[in-house]
Amino acid sequence: MPFRIALSGLNAAQTDLSVTGNNIANASTAGFKGARTEFSDVYAVAFEGISSLATGNGVGVTGITQNFSQGNIDFTERNLDLAVSGQGFFVVNDASGQSFTRAGAFNVDRDGYIVNQSAQRLQVFPAITGGGFNTGVLSDVQLSTSDGPPQSTTSITATLNLSSSDSVPSTVPFDPADPTSFNNSTSTVIYDSLGSPHTSTLYYVKSTVANQWDTYQYIDGNVVASGGASPVSITFNSDGTLSGPANIAYDAVPSGTGALPIQIGVNYSNTTQFGSAFAVNGLSQDGFSTGRLSGIDIDDEGVIFARFTNGQSNALGKVALAGFPNVGGLRQQGNTAWAQSFESGDLILGEANTASFGLVQSGALEASNVDIAASLVNLITAQRNFQANAQVISAADTVTQTIINI
Repeated sequence: MPFRIALSGLNAAQTDLSVTGNNIANASTAGFKGARTEFSDVYAVAFEGISSLATGNGVGVTGITQNFSQGNIDFTERNLDLAVSGQGFFVVNDASGQSFTRAGAFNVDRDGYIVNQSAQRLQVFPAITGGGFNTGVLSDVQLSTSDGPPQSTTSITATLNLSSSDSVPSTVPFDPADPTSFNNSTSTVIYDSLGSPHTSTLYYVKSTVANQWDTYQYIDGNVVASGGASPVSITFNSDGTLSGPANIAYDAVPSGTGALPIQIGVNYSNTTQFGSAFAVNGLSQDGFSTGRLSGIDIDDEGVIFARFTNGQSNALGKVALAGFPNVGGLRQQGNTAWAQSFESGDLILGEANTASFGLVQSGALEASNVDIAASLVNLITAQRNFQANAQVISAADTVTQTIINI
């Protein structure tokens, strides 16, 4: 009997050594979660047996419990490195099905899909046209290598101050080539439906009528009328605020590039006429040219944006996070991944920074949660347990030899 008891102790200590050794071996594995060995005593007591006289039959390993505590966040300055700060797992998928991981070292494969080192594709909630995400569906996220489509300019917003101290120009009529025939001008680049750039220049001429200015728009050097007329006058109140009109709709003009005709409105709602000098406080337009993919950004809520060279960005999807009622019941698959099991409970999908799910940090990886110092102490303890059980076998052998020699 002592041999079997000691042998069970040796086996238990060996298991503890293996688990502790595995923890130490993976101390630098991103997303790794340490484990511990749990034991229970063994008694062979029959029904109506006298338990007070039972000596025990050794020890058994009841389970190896995973520790899903948060690991340190290491910043890598690489956009596709992701870490979950809080609860939740990344969802990845391949031909064998879904897996769940805390290791967020992702890359882009030859087809433009975001994948991990096992070629499993990151799962996201797909973007909906017009904004938002379809949180009822999971899909792969793929980066497009085609050019981003252009958008024609439809509106210019001019935030100006036209100086009330200016005099009426000495030269009449207005001539864009003669600076003495106008007070001020400003210009901006606009785009047609093909993304080709054009120059829109706005001219301002102080009128002989008090608090009134005549405005002209030229595109590529050609005058643009509003309602068939040019110029269009804007007026101000005695306190310098705009009286009207706040918006001027200009007529459509040919683009000259085969694109649709250019038709632009100018918004003057924030323009003033104060005594200070002419100032362009803001001049923006809503068009842009074609753009090539220049990179991707991922925010704290897991939204993946494709960034283009024209300054635009498109939401490709939102990283899906997975949760379970009992994360300790997940089945380990290797490669720092887990699979759903009966013990883990049903899969719960959600978005970062909602409910119990944590934040997604881009440019960072979650380090292993293994405490090296504690693991080395456990290693020493397991080693001593092994040696002590080996000593029990040696002592039992000595007793056995004594009995044989009688």
